[in-house]
Amino acid sequence: MAITYKDAGVDIDAGNRLVDRIRPLARATMRPEVLGGIGGFAALCRLPTGLSEPILVSGTDGVGTKLKTALATGRHDTVGIDLVAMCVNDVLVTGAEPLFFLDYFAAGALDVDVAATVIAGIADGCRQAGCALVGGETAELPGLYAAHDYDLAGFCVGVVDRAAIRPRTDLVAGDVVLGLPSSGLHANGHSLARKVLLEVLGLGYDARPALLGGVTVADALLTPTIIYAEAFRALRALPWKAAAHITGGGLVENPPRFLADDALAVELDPSTWEVPAVMRLIATAGVEDGELRRTFNLGLGMVIVVPAEVEAAAIAALAPWRARTVGRLVARAGGAPSRYLGE
Repeated sequence: MAITYKDAGVDIDAGNRLVDRIRPLARATMRPEVLGGIGGFAALCRLPTGLSEPILVSGTDGVGTKLKTALATGRHDTVGIDLVAMCVNDVLVTGAEPLFFLDYFAAGALDVDVAATVIAGIADGCRQAGCALVGGETAELPGLYAAHDYDLAGFCVGVVDRAAIRPRTDLVAGDVVLGLPSSGLHANGHSLARKVLLEVLGLGYDARPALLGGVTVADALLTPTIIYAEAFRALRALPWKAAAHITGGGLVENPPRFLADDALAVELDPSTWEVPAVMRLIATAGVEDGELRRTFNLGLGMVIVVPAEVEAAAIAALAPWRARTVGRLVARAGGAPSRYLGE
């Protein structure tokens, strides 16, 4: 009896069926710069016109252990949005326009329906970001992953005119920090969140604790990450200076990443924004404030620095994203580069 690749756990025909399923999803995300479509060995993309010195910007990320909740609940329709968001939001803070995106989907055994649902979410995220899903890789890795487990990675490439690269070098004390609300946990801190919610507090995924206002634990954990591409497009006419995507490291480690030296600090006023209910629920289990700040976004998915004189105009431009002033740049004079007002 002849031994086949399928006998070893790899189903080539399933992979081909998946490609057929995702081809129209990718086609719906195309930008005019993209040459060709899904199915080649590599993707080709022109640079947009109108840039005097175009610089390519790249970013890569994953979804982390948020996938554990997707796998446990059988809900796979939003983690693809998270994948795009985590990559695109990193690219946006440089001032770049996202051009195209590729994904890597690896599983112990390829379930075409699950994979197609995940990639449909990726295509949705690309439409939200305005970038093209130009391809990716699907890997079936029996023996490395459990049969029903999968992992995701994403890769985004954008472009920015050299003169428009952020952060700018003219950050000064008195510049205003605007905050754009998050939708919740986004895709960071889920290992701590699941430990607290499921183990320490003993909640199930279907539980509806009062603090969540009727939302289930699964709903709170799987709420997709906001993609801020349209917000940055709304700012193009204004001289914004810097931005930070609030991911791993939370409000402690991310805002200072746009500071060039130790002359300035980011001072945030926590009374100016609301902490999402899921994070307040986690705090009830005894997680200290400092740990919350360095693990979660605490309600701010993105912070953007603007000159004080355009504060009102920037808030107006960002009104659909509920922007508000959450802090300022201050002279550091020692201490931490990111701190809360009054501490």
